[in-house]
Amino acid sequence: KQKPQDKPTNHPLTPVKWQKHTQDAPATSAQLPQQMSHQNLTLTDWLLVYAYIDAHPGALIFNQPTLSCKLRERPKMEAHANDNPNALSSKRPHVVTRPDVECALVLWVRDMEQKGKTISGSMLREKQKRSEEKF
Repeated sequence: KQKPQDKPTNHPLTPVKWQKHTQDAPATSAQLPQQMSHQNLTLTDWLLVYAYIDAHPGALIFNQPTLSCKLRERPKMEAHANDNPNALSSKRPHVVTRPDVECALVLWVRDMEQKGKTISGSMLREKQKRSEEKF
């Protein structure tokens, strides 16, 4: 037979690192995340991070792996922002493999918008597939 066990004081689904600690915890300057969900930053956000790093070295609350990766990508991201200012609100670079198909899709979307039609993502993907077969 097993001994009866005490009920856990913390909810089983609550991560231990996000629970509030009592007086036993040592003082720390680390800040716990405010959100439980993952949030990706846009290109503009990362450019602001780079500017902040330059002005305030060592004062960020990012985890180290993400910051190191983004610092390595800094020249590429800054060049991308300079080459394409419209990409500042994007989270990923827009890669065009077929400029002719891209141009045809842009014209088709504009035509559909002028007609007052709504375009879904699946419609756009299907049109892309058919356009690639044509060209």
